[in-house]
Amino acid sequence: MTITDSQLAEYRDYLLRYALFRLRDEAVAEEAVQDTLLAALQAKQGFAAQSSVKTWLTGILKHKLIDAQRKLCRDPFQLDERLGDEGELADFDGLFDKTGHWGSDGPRTWTHPDAALEQRDFWRVYEECAARMPKRTALVFAMRESMSYEIDEICQNLDITATNCSVLLYRARMSLRVCLEKNWFGR
Repeated sequence: MTITDSQLAEYRDYLLRYALFRLRDEAVAEEAVQDTLLAALQAKQGFAAQSSVKTWLTGILKHKLIDAQRKLCRDPFQLDERLGDEGELADFDGLFDKTGHWGSDGPRTWTHPDAALEQRDFWRVYEECAARMPKRTALVFAMRESMSYEIDEICQNLDITATNCSVLLYRARMSLRVCLEKNWFGR
């Protein structure tokens, strides 16, 4: 099966949203999408239609995102500028009592969380919450939860320790929990 140039172009907006969500940098995301479309144009004769065009392009983009993340991490000045302050673990201290258990405002019971995932408004709130996270935290979270990287792969790609990776994942999950409780489940 041969793919036309117009078929490739029709997925550009989707690919850009996908890349922006994971990289949170418009210029880097745009470059990754352009590299993806260029690679797809060069390889379109080899497309065997074993998956949808969208799935094929997303697979190419995932590899381009890895390349972009590696490039970002090679330049420590660029990394510091883009990824910003990661906050402190103490930011979440108010959620726990002196013994380390949930404080009086423990996690709320989320009624019908699966139904919330099917609502378009939920994903808008989720994206807003994710956008509030520090960039490095969001990047590690996206690599683990959206792209299904193992922790050792994340550590290798970002040149961080497993402990640092775990701390960043903890911060991301806590941040999302607090933000979603406040802006979605607590409504």
